[in-house]
Amino acid sequence: MLTRKQHELLMFIHERIKEGGVSPSFDEMKEALDLASKSGIHRLITALEERGFIRRLPHRARALEVVKLPEQATASAPKGGRAPFRPDVIQGGGGLVAEAANDVRELPLLGKIAAGTPIAAIQHERDRLFVPETMLGAGEHYCLEIEGDSMIEAGILDGDTVVIKKGATANNGEIVVALVEGEEATLKRLRRKGASIALEPANRNYETRIFGPDQVEVQGKLVGLIRRYH
Repeated sequence: MLTRKQHELLMFIHERIKEGGVSPSFDEMKEALDLASKSGIHRLITALEERGFIRRLPHRARALEVVKLPEQATASAPKGGRAPFRPDVIQGGGGLVAEAANDVRELPLLGKIAAGTPIAAIQHERDRLFVPETMLGAGEHYCLEIEGDSMIEAGILDGDTVVIKKGATANNGEIVVALVEGEEATLKRLRRKGASIALEPANRNYETRIFGPDQVEVQGKLVGLIRRYH
């Protein structure tokens, strides 16, 4: 699911490439979407790239390639949903814990998260998962499914499920669910630099995004990761 502006930009780029064989300039994108500055276009392109909808081609001017369109990226959920499961769990500190403990807590799975995920997409419960109490501690928790590869160097892969402790604060360097400009949510490492907030990907192919302190709200922080092996 894309935000309205992300969808508009993706379709504009797609149509221009289809018509002329070359992607539009940043100025043309800014004018087409009626944005005040090119920084907004840059943010939208970064979000689309991290979610796998477009790709930047190196060593070429105006080099954007549309990889997929929204209707091609939507996979149908299995009828009846998935049964809850007791998973193998990767703790925040490192290795795989093969845990068969009966002491578990049932948590809501709220949806998928990636750069530029609309906040509405993670506000509604999709499923329930059993998670060991040993990795949770006090407080309210929820789960999100990862989409994309922007955090792979932190060991968080496409298709993984992250366990998030709900809260509005986080320490410098922690991986958080961040709400950007009240509209979109992303999982990134939080860095405070003076009066600015940096949201860092864990993938050298993607850029760190810098925001003002009033543009980012912490929605929770990563406490664990669940990985299914099929």
